[in-house]
Amino acid sequence: MQRATALLLALAVPVLLVYFLAALPLDFAAWQALFAPLWSRVLLMLSGVALALHAWVGMHDIFMDYIHPVGMRLAMTLTVVVVLASSVVWLAAVLFGASIGCGT
Repeated sequence: MQRATALLLALAVPVLLVYFLAALPLDFAAWQALFAPLWSRVLLMLSGVALALHAWVGMHDIFMDYIHPVGMRLAMTLTVVVVLASSVVWLAAVLFGASIGCGT
């Protein structure tokens, strides 16, 4: 999982970076136009999910190696999962929320 998400991020991040730098949006309308194409929203969403999975696997490994009390390890793992999952849901709401509600 760690290697697969790293590969996806290594491919997607340069594409998104070049896309953002080529557009250089300065106002809200330019940001909206930047994310109007479906492919840019899907690629950014996939990158966000890959980043969350990558972070979860890394943090899980760190907790398993260095946090020995089971209760503390469980609490820390649950906290990381909640933060990462809510971040992915928030990203989906930002990227697709308006288009879901208006039927476009």
